[in-house]
Amino acid sequence: MNPSFFQGKKVTVLGLGLHGGGVGIVKFLVKNGAKVVITDLKTKEELKSSLEKLQDLKGVEFVLGTHRTEDFSNADLVIKNPSVRWDSPHVKIALEKKIPVEMDSSLFFQMCPNPIIGVTGTKGKTTTSTLIAEILKSAGREVLKAGIGQVSVLDKLELLQKETVVVFELSSWRLSALGRAKVSPSIAVVTNLLPDHLNYYKSMAEYSADKKNIFLFQKPQDWLIINQDNPETEKMAEEAQGQVLKFSTVPLQNGPTVFIDQEALFWNNGIDTKKIIEVKELKIRGRHNLSNVMAAAGACLAHGLKAEEVRKGLLEFKGVPHRLEFVRELEGVKYYNDTTATIPEAAIQALGSFTEPIVLIAGGNDKGLQYAEFAKAITDRPKSVIFIKGTGTDKILAEIRKLPGQAEKEYPTVTYMHEAVALAKDLAEAGDVVLLSSGTASFGVFQNEFDRGDKFKKIVGELK
Repeated sequence: MNPSFFQGKKVTVLGLGLHGGGVGIVKFLVKNGAKVVITDLKTKEELKSSLEKLQDLKGVEFVLGTHRTEDFSNADLVIKNPSVRWDSPHVKIALEKKIPVEMDSSLFFQMCPNPIIGVTGTKGKTTTSTLIAEILKSAGREVLKAGIGQVSVLDKLELLQKETVVVFELSSWRLSALGRAKVSPSIAVVTNLLPDHLNYYKSMAEYSADKKNIFLFQKPQDWLIINQDNPETEKMAEEAQGQVLKFSTVPLQNGPTVFIDQEALFWNNGIDTKKIIEVKELKIRGRHNLSNVMAAAGACLAHGLKAEEVRKGLLEFKGVPHRLEFVRELEGVKYYNDTTATIPEAAIQALGSFTEPIVLIAGGNDKGLQYAEFAKAITDRPKSVIFIKGTGTDKILAEIRKLPGQAEKEYPTVTYMHEAVALAKDLAEAGDVVLLSSGTASFGVFQNEFDRGDKFKKIVGELK
């Protein structure tokens, strides 16, 4: 497939959305001669920010606040938003009519002639993807990042050069489309698999099935970079279609492997073992980031980089916004933004990344997850906790009240971020850390977790 495929085609875009992906798809389609129908259940007013970016485009029909059957039964192609389920009645209409249904990820893979390093996992995707890209750039490679952050994907195809390596961050939703298209990246990285999105998936098995698409269609010469320390991903390795490189925080004898031993990162290529870097030399904070470092190193080594090139890239990397991101220090108090901790396990890891006393801002809405361990960590670790209201907060508090001595204890719960930050400032003393690490979803109060983090950073930046 190439962009000329879309010339004169009638394409229905199901779900414009507000995060930029839908806008990017529409612009790509129009540029390549498609006749586009955008259909979204949101109203014109609700989609105002996205519609403003499309106002100068011609040949686009908008169907807002409803869906019409004819837009799915009389089209050459349907491109769906990641949040739309495959069992949606409108997707089913198209499929029953033998009309292809794609997503931006599957179209990108089918049109991209260059090697792709794909990265997935419940947590660590963005840090690992960004780190892979930075190591490759440091080694002089031409790199294109896709799917990292809230940016569109398809329009990046025109930026490809002959030697470009694509680093693509892949959510479970985008991977579901790769499964239907039967395509996988030549190097697949799985950071971990933890309970998440169980408000969307019916079970962990269903969630895992989408994740596996990152390697199920690989060729024998391709690589799967897999976390040996995570029980779910360790099992995945048994289904690998190509070569496997494992990484672990404990020494692994049989290569190819990347592992930690005596506070240093090692590479075993199956013949020799070589030290790449000492842990104390890394600039990113948090023990959990060692897994991301190993995953990125493994991917770059599988791509053909030398250990010295990987070391150079690791030495230069300072981290990613919204992930244990240092915001500022005020009156001896350091403020950190870890808004992408949208599951309990990630917030627990964040709490373990500091030795200083912590004032924690947590809570939000629930994704069908369990919060007992997070509740215990909250009562054990921070000196103070401020909750932002939501169904997830309700579940956390319910678990806290089951713990010894906690039945009657009250925790402040606020509605807005400015209230949480103001209260945290009052509770914190010189030498403390104020940490936003919610352990829950952001929807309801915020547009998404990045909006939550941006609001935190803005409010903290304005503190006097």
